Amino acid sequence: MAVGGTGKTPHVDYLINLLKNEMPVATLSRGYKRKTKGFLLATNLSTSHEVGDEPLMYKNKHPDIYVAVEGNRVKGVKKLLEQTPEPKVILLDDAFQHRAIKCGLNIVVSDYSHLYFNDELMPVGHLRESVGGIKRADVIIVSKTPEKTTAVDIRNVLKDIKPLPHQQVFFSYLKYGELYSISNVNEKISTLNDLFRFRLIVFTGIGNPETMLTYLKEFSASVSHLPFGDHYDYTVQDLDNIQKYYHSIEGGNKLIVTTEKDLMRLKNHELWPVAQRMNIYALPVEVTFKDSEQEFNELILKYVRANRFHHEKYS
Repeated sequence: MAVGGTGKTPHVDYLINLLKNEMPVATLSRGYKRKTKGFLLATNLSTSHEVGDEPLMYKNKHPDIYVAVEGNRVKGVKKLLEQTPEPKVILLDDAFQHRAIKCGLNIVVSDYSHLYFNDELMPVGHLRESVGGIKRADVIIVSKTPEKTTAVDIRNVLKDIKPLPHQQVFFSYLKYGELYSISNVNEKISTLNDLFRFRLIVFTGIGNPETMLTYLKEFSASVSHLPFGDHYDYTVQDLDNIQKYYHSIEGGNKLIVTTEKDLMRLKNHELWPVAQRMNIYALPVEVTFKDSEQEFNELILKYVRANRFHHEKYS
C-alpha cells in the first residue's frame, strides 16, 4: 500500500526461495525507473536501465526463474504465459493497488515503525490508496519488527490492526548477512569478529536505510552515511565523489558499503569498471518470521499447491 521502505523486496526474495524448488516461479514488476517500455524478460545480461534494480536483483540471485517487467499487469501476465513455458506461480511485485487483475492471494507489507493505519495518502503521506483498502489483503506482514519487541508490543499492534476473520498477520525481522567485496564475492568480513575494526562509508539509494544503518553502527567503529534518493541512478561523478570522501578519511581500515539493490544500479558498462576498483562491500539482507516462520510457509505452500495458477481479468 505504501511507497518505498517497507522491506518488500527481501520478502519477495523470501517467497522465491520458498517456492522455486516446489514449482516454476516467475516475478512480474513494473521495473521502476527503467529506461525501456513495454514487456521485457530479464536475462543474465540485463541491466537496471533495462529492467529496474529490483527485478535485476531477483534475476541475479535466482538465474533459473522467470523475471519480467511490464507496467500493465494484465498484459504482463499474458505475455509471460505466451513467451515462457507456463510458470505455476507468478509473484506480482508491488501490485496491490492494481485492480485490473485479481490475484489469488494478496499480501501487504507494512513497516513496524510506519504502520499503514498511522499513515496518510500521498503526497502528505506514503500510502498509494486509503487505509480502507487493507480489507482486500489476505495476509498482512509487519516488517522490520525490532528484535527486542515483546509479546505485549505484538498484542498492541494486533489490536490496532484489527484483522478481519479472513486475514492472518505475521511479524517479520530483517536479518543481515556478512559484508562481501563486489570484486570478489568470496572475500567477506565477519560482522561479529572483524567489523569493529573498520570505519564505514555507507551510500544508499533506498526508501528507508535506517534499519541497515542502526545495524552497522552496532558493530563497526564508525559509520558515515551518504544518502541518495530511492532508486537513484548513479553516475561516474557520484562514484568519484564517494571515492574522494573515502580518501578524505585518514588512516586505514575503512570500507565503502552499499546495499545489494544499489549494487544492481552499478552493474552497467559505464559504472561497473569504476566500482570494481573501489573498496566497495555489499550488505545482503533477508527476512525471517522467527516463531511464525513455519506457519507462514505452510500458508503459502498450501495456497500454491491448491491453486496452481489463478488470475482473473476484471470485465
